[in-house]
Amino acid sequence: MANTATTKQLLESYYKGFAQKEGWESVLAEDFVFTGGDMTRPEPIVGKAAYRQVIDRFSRVFNSMQVKQMIVEGDKACVIGRYSYTFPNGAGMTGDVAEIWEARNGKLQALTIFFDTLTFHKNTPA
Repeated sequence: MANTATTKQLLESYYKGFAQKEGWESVLAEDFVFTGGDMTRPEPIVGKAAYRQVIDRFSRVFNSMQVKQMIVEGDKACVIGRYSYTFPNGAGMTGDVAEIWEARNGKLQALTIFFDTLTFHKNTPA
């Protein structure tokens, strides 16, 4: 469990920056792997730059976030994040997202998320 402290520090740094919408990407590996957001297309998005594009789009609808729970075991972690959103159609909501992380070589290597995709598809343009 020696990596637990490092993984927790990486996640704390990521979420601090993510909540401020800046500085979060410094803890990501260059070949970062992101899975989620559309369960009909389960292929991961690979690369820090590709994930940055996903977050740039997501940042347009999320207002705030807080970590509700974080469980870290070695280089793996599960975070439950509470996000507040305002969609382009004016609808607003608050929802929880399950985020499964993996760290490697002092960086966050992979993220898989689970959330209510139906609400997003109903409230955002195609």
